[in-house]
This record gives sequence, structure tokens and C-alpha cells, in this order.
Amino acid sequence: MSTLFRPFTILLLPLVTLTFLSISYSCTSPSGPQVTIHTSKNTLIQVSVEIASTEEKRQLGLMYRRELPELHGMLFLFPYEGELSFWMKNTPFPLDIIFINAARRIVGIAENTTPFSEKPLPSNKPAQFVLEIHGGFCQRYGIMIGDQIELPKNLPPAL
Repeated sequence: MSTLFRPFTILLLPLVTLTFLSISYSCTSPSGPQVTIHTSKNTLIQVSVEIASTEEKRQLGLMYRRELPELHGMLFLFPYEGELSFWMKNTPFPLDIIFINAARRIVGIAENTTPFSEKPLPSNKPAQFVLEIHGGFCQRYGIMIGDQIELPKNLPPAL
């Protein structure tokens, strides 16, 4: 290689490497199921979720967890639409509890719930799905009743 091209190669190599890393990063798929919230302000918010589709998993929920990363939550699946009620027993940090009907619309939100409380937090309207996420999430991201929810594909049946 001539000395004329060496400086160009030295400058180009880091640029090519950074471009490759950027492409690789943007092409990586999320590590788990995602819920997409379509807000009334036309923004999309994606949340990685754990799925609670059995009675045992729904009863345990996020109890005893010490932390929950931002934009992560738990999606509760119920076999039918109906009035639901949750509580915060054994949950050490506040949550926003988002009640979602069978048409995939938010019908209720319990915001910034009280840790360890056994006070019932009802949906007040029929719901079939519930998304639990960090307290304050709905306010930070402008989530409101009526917003549309896109659930992950290939959900397990609710038992």
C-alpha cells in the first residue's frame, strides 16, 4: 500500500466500524414481547413486557420485585372481559396500572399506586388486559384513557 492511501484508510476504518456497529444495533430485535401504545398525540411508545397468562402468574404479578427497568412492565391476560381489581400487596414501588378492554383501548388507569397497599384498585369498566408499569409512566408519556394498545403477536391463551 502506498503512503498516499494510508492516512485515508486510517481515517476511514473507524468510520466504517462505527457505521457497522450502528447498523447492527438498530437491527437487533427486542429481547421479549412488546406492547405498543398509540397515544392520542400520535406518538408510539413501546414497552417490553413479561406475560402473566395463568392464574398463578397473575396472582404473583410484580410482588417482591426490588426494581423494574424503565419501559418494562407486566401484561396480564384474562380469559374474558370483565371488571377487574388489583392491589399493591408486597409491591415495594409505585406502579401505574393500565386497564385495557377487549377492543385494545385503555378504559382505566390507576396512577402512582401506593406501595404495599391492600386497597382495591378497580378497573371501573370491563377490561381483559392489564399493563403494570412504573408509577408516573402515564404522566411522563402522555398515556390517557382511550389510547389504543397493540399487543404482542402470538400471545399464550389466558388460563
